[in-house]
Amino acid sequence: MTSQEKKFSRKLAPQSSARMVETIYGCKWSLTVYQLLHAGINRPGEMVRQVEGLSTKVLNQCLKRNVEFGILDKQVFNELPPRVEYQVTPFGEKFLAILEQLEALQMEIDGE
Repeated sequence: MTSQEKKFSRKLAPQSSARMVETIYGCKWSLTVYQLLHAGINRPGEMVRQVEGLSTKVLNQCLKRNVEFGILDKQVFNELPPRVEYQVTPFGEKFLAILEQLEALQMEIDGE
């Protein structure tokens, strides 16, 4: 082998981001939550009322997971009754753009 020849090591998928995408697509409600937020619905109670079949328990699990990933930010207001609102973080905006690209790719594959 000459000095100009390069050896490449095996390229691995990015583990954290791949797990994040898999988890988000694995949760059947995450994409719906993003639609709700885009429509300006950012309070959990209103989300549950707007989507048939969505329970408070499942929604809270979904929201918690998205907050842990840094996609959403939770804002708690010190009021009675307590008020909580969610919004997409700057990182979340980048992540959602990637999801949109995946959706466009799927549409291209499907021939739409």
